[in-house]
Amino acid sequence: METSLYSPVKTFLESFGYEVKGEVGGCDLVGLSETDPPVVVVCELKLRFNLELILQAVDRAATSDEVWIAARVSASGRGREADKRYRDLCRRLGIGMLGVSDAGEVSVIVSSVSPMPRTNPKRRTRLVKEHRRRRGDPAIGGSTKVPVMTAYRQQALVCAAALVQGPLRPRDMKVAAPNAGAILLANYYGWFQRVEKGVYALTELGRQALERWPQASLMPTTSDDAIPNV
Repeated sequence: METSLYSPVKTFLESFGYEVKGEVGGCDLVGLSETDPPVVVVCELKLRFNLELILQAVDRAATSDEVWIAARVSASGRGREADKRYRDLCRRLGIGMLGVSDAGEVSVIVSSVSPMPRTNPKRRTRLVKEHRRRRGDPAIGGSTKVPVMTAYRQQALVCAAALVQGPLRPRDMKVAAPNAGAILLANYYGWFQRVEKGVYALTELGRQALERWPQASLMPTTSDDAIPNV
């Protein structure tokens, strides 16, 4: 699975000073530098190098400053990473190639020496905001068919945890969730129920969510977390 590549590639990018998180804005890995504005690095994962992986990287060029693709290197040495045409295509597009061995060692096959053109500032801004709002790194890059733990989902879980003991008003949970009012009113996941004007209770779906993601309910909140990125 692609998720097996996440940890070694994350460690590789972190060695260059990036803060890396998985499954941000649909990207397998997103790294931000500490500079202001930050340098945005995106990496897409696949078990094998193929055309689809390059197409994904081209799409990510609109949101990032630097794009990488990473895949398992072939044990026989005859995979796409050995194809000069494939490597040359990546060079022409400004896409870096990373090879991951079965032992988890990461090697640079093609360097991403030329920054990719930033053609969509709005998409890039959304990517940076979601990365910064997300607490910790709760999603493994390369995951499929599972809900992504976005910053908004994390803060909805904080609200759900506050309601476990019984109905509350948003102001009653202001310390733990400053934007509880907006999150409870929106009720994107069906976790909350208004029992009377300005008073909310936890639904069965909300209790199930807390059982599924118990740690996320302990995350601190920020004022930006009422902006949904579900």
